[in-house]
Amino acid sequence: MKTKIAVMFGGKSVEHEVSVISAIQAIGNMNREKYDILPVYISKANEMYIGDGVGDIEQYKHIDQLIAKSQRVILISSGGKPCFLPYPLKRFGKNQEIEVDLAFPIVHGTNEEDGTLQGYLKTVGIPFVGCDVTASAVGMDKYVTKTILKDNGIPVLDCMQFTTGDYRDMDAMVAAIEERLGYPVIIKPVNLGSSVGISVAKDRAHLVQSIDDAFLYASKIIVEHAITNLREINCSVLGDDEEAIPSECEEPLHSQDILSYEDKYMSNSKSGASKGMASVSRKIPAEISEEMRDRVRSIAVKAFHCLGCNGVARMDFMIDGDNGELYFNEINTIPGSLAFYLWEPVGVSYPELLDKMIALALKRQREEKALTFSFDTNILDQQSLSGLKGSKTGKL
Repeated sequence: MKTKIAVMFGGKSVEHEVSVISAIQAIGNMNREKYDILPVYISKANEMYIGDGVGDIEQYKHIDQLIAKSQRVILISSGGKPCFLPYPLKRFGKNQEIEVDLAFPIVHGTNEEDGTLQGYLKTVGIPFVGCDVTASAVGMDKYVTKTILKDNGIPVLDCMQFTTGDYRDMDAMVAAIEERLGYPVIIKPVNLGSSVGISVAKDRAHLVQSIDDAFLYASKIIVEHAITNLREINCSVLGDDEEAIPSECEEPLHSQDILSYEDKYMSNSKSGASKGMASVSRKIPAEISEEMRDRVRSIAVKAFHCLGCNGVARMDFMIDGDNGELYFNEINTIPGSLAFYLWEPVGVSYPELLDKMIALALKRQREEKALTFSFDTNILDQQSLSGLKGSKTGKL
């Protein structure tokens, strides 16, 4: 019997369109002899839809039309089995249930990749591919990630975190940055990817502008020293808390101080048809020494384990070309295109990569079934509750 997999993508995120591209790429590479695929599109209003056109990338040129001809659904647990139901529910007659065995979230950014969707799936009781709630949340927060990795001996750049409370006094914020970090600095929303809201400031005017821009996308930002002679090196990791292996390393190429949204998703796009992160100009393998390659891959696996990851994640590194120092930059717990292009050079095809990710999710499900999460007792019917403070009748 085939495994029924709900591939979930989209969502209320500035990386919505990137998620659509990544997911439909993956759907096209899944083994249909092993899996029965249900594409589930999550709109920007966080409503879920299924239908004949949901798995067709061409349909997303006119999303409103696609939604109009698709069926909205909700995900529930029915008799201990997760399933999708048409919504609104029928007042009379039986609502057709679509049972699923596994969810495969291929989402990016805030409200989706950050543990929010994973927590929902966990509550409903459907096993899912990829990082769990904690690892997803930690991986999305750049400041928390840096703190954990620094505590585990992984090299990261010193940074400063600011909130909307700090934003009320721009002069004090700018003065603190200039005193501690100087120029140039790089400003980032604390919980976004795809280079959204990220910019480099080389003087006070640019710093103020960059801070204003970053706070458009997040309530917290981080500021760190910007490496002038920068080389970016990325490496993916596949596995779980028991065993993990690294991919080949890449060096993405970009046209500005940082790899921009346009570099990532539009640089090689012809006729507006982006292939996501797979279309980025890059060198694979990266032109680095064997010693540096080994170090990047080793640190990537260590970071994967320190952050409690599962499935596939991509680790982004920085090399300071002036002194050769290597720094961990950030993690993508659900990388664009699932980083399949980093696995093909080491002999893992995209269908094989997807198989391994699904197998890891099913393994985690088996392990969690062996754990105790509740007791088969009810202490509320074992004793009188009338003595509870503040309640004369025992009613709360």
